[in-house]
Amino acid sequence: MPQEREQGHTVSVDHDRKRRLRRDLLEVRSALPPDVRASTGEGLARHILELAELAPTGSPHTVAAYVSIGGEPSTRALLDRLRAAGVRVLLPVLLADNDLDWAVYEGAERLVRAGRGLLEPAGPRLGPEAVTEADVVLLPGLAVDRTGLRLGRGGGSYDRVLARLERAGARASLVVLLYDAEVLAEVPAEPHDRHVHAAVTPSGVHRFAAPEARTEG
Repeated sequence: MPQEREQGHTVSVDHDRKRRLRRDLLEVRSALPPDVRASTGEGLARHILELAELAPTGSPHTVAAYVSIGGEPSTRALLDRLRAAGVRVLLPVLLADNDLDWAVYEGAERLVRAGRGLLEPAGPRLGPEAVTEADVVLLPGLAVDRTGLRLGRGGGSYDRVLARLERAGARASLVVLLYDAEVLAEVPAEPHDRHVHAAVTPSGVHRFAAPEARTEG
C-alpha cells in the first residue's frame, strides 16, 4: 500500500484520503439547516419501514439503531416508528474503551444524556454481544460507494461491532443511513473497512452485493 510521511509518522495514502474526505463531508453536513435534517429523518423512517428484512413474519424483529447527533441524518422519527411497528429496537451505550454495549429503546422520554453529546437508553444494559441478535443493524457513516464500502467517522466503535457480528456468524443486514449526496462512486479503503448490504437515504434504498460474497485483494 502506498505510504507517505505526515508530521513524523508514516500513514497510508488511503488513510490520508479518508481523513480529507471525512473533513469535507462533515463541513457539508454542518452547513445543512435544521429543516433539511428534519425532512431527511422523515424520509429515512419511511424507507426503513419498507425494508424487506422487516416484513411481518409472525415474530418480532430486532433492529440495532442509534440516536443521531449533530449533522447526522436524523434518526428520531425512525426510532419511534420502528417501536410503534412492534420492532425491538436496541441502542448503543458507549463504554470507556470505545466499545458499545446495548439497551432497549423505550421511547424518547427514556433517553439520558451521556458523554460526547450522546443520548443513551436508561434501561438495563444487555452486553456488547446483544447486537448479534439483530435482524438489521443501522450504522452511522459519512459515505458509501457503489460497491457498498462504508466510510465511518474513524472512531472505531462500529468497526468492533462489525467484527463482533462477523465472529458470531450473524446474518444481520448492515444498513448505513446517509444523505443522498453521500452515495459516492468510490471511497478510499483500508484493510479493516467493511462493506454493507444497503444504504438508506431520503430518496430510497440503495442495495449492494452481499459483503460475504466479496473476495479480498
